[in-house]
Amino acid sequence: MSAALTLPPPPVAGLRRRVSDLLYTRRGLLLLALLAPPLLWFGVIYLGSLFALLANAFFGLDDFTGQVVREFTLKNFVEMTRPSNLDVVVRSVTMAIAVTLTCGVLAFPLAYYMARHASGATKAMLYIAVMLPLWSSYLVRLYAWKLLLAKEGAISWLADQAHAHWIIDALLSLPSIGGPSLSFSTLGTFIVFVYMWLPFMILPVQAAIERIPGSYIEASGDLGAGAGLTLRKVILPLALPGIAAGSIFTFSLTLGDYIIPQVIGDSTNYIGQVVYKQQGVAGNVPFAAAFSLVPIVVVGVYLWFAKRLGAFDAL
Repeated sequence: MSAALTLPPPPVAGLRRRVSDLLYTRRGLLLLALLAPPLLWFGVIYLGSLFALLANAFFGLDDFTGQVVREFTLKNFVEMTRPSNLDVVVRSVTMAIAVTLTCGVLAFPLAYYMARHASGATKAMLYIAVMLPLWSSYLVRLYAWKLLLAKEGAISWLADQAHAHWIIDALLSLPSIGGPSLSFSTLGTFIVFVYMWLPFMILPVQAAIERIPGSYIEASGDLGAGAGLTLRKVILPLALPGIAAGSIFTFSLTLGDYIIPQVIGDSTNYIGQVVYKQQGVAGNVPFAAAFSLVPIVVVGVYLWFAKRLGAFDAL
């Protein structure tokens, strides 16, 4: 009589094994587990702060005590329609557009050379040259430019040596962009803005041009198109998403910056400075909140146009 063989009971799966099997069989849960922490952070911290900002914009300020009155009012938005405040908005948007256009004009030739002609060590050196300023502190670069643009700075010295200081004097005499020196003028603010944000335009444009198939350019030449016609009809339309992507950075960064106009330039106010002064100096948090909604709306409209141009395909 043979003894019956008894099989040992199957091992009980642990909690970690059961969770692993569940995530493996249901990929949607795995994706949710990976995305939940950043989405919670984005929803609670970022969107929460925006909603708090929006709520403060509809509050008022007690003129006697200086305390925030948490009662619904549109006084802050009515105050924003004053000519002085509208001038700040127009000035900021104009500066952002001018910086964006200038960065596009300066970035395209270099980006094209990096994408189509440079190779090996030359291409690596150009990448380093473009990104090297980003490796140093923002404030270090800013105050270095303040010294360069000063009346006794290196740029004025070079102009004197080249007997071309009359060009700087002519530019500084213009009423809209001039001033006592480059470091205390709208022109100086513009120059520093372009320098600061130019790398953010070069890299997306270079990436967009690099993705253009070389056969398209060869086919354009085979069909009889010259270099100029190929640039206008083939390269520029295909590089437009990269240009739009770079313009998102240059436009939004210029529109919201308040440090550069505070260090370089005269007493002309921009949106960022108004928000900083109203919140930090005057203590008028509701008006600062209402004014800070202006760049959010402007950038939102700009992003909508940029999306129509395919900017997000080049990011």
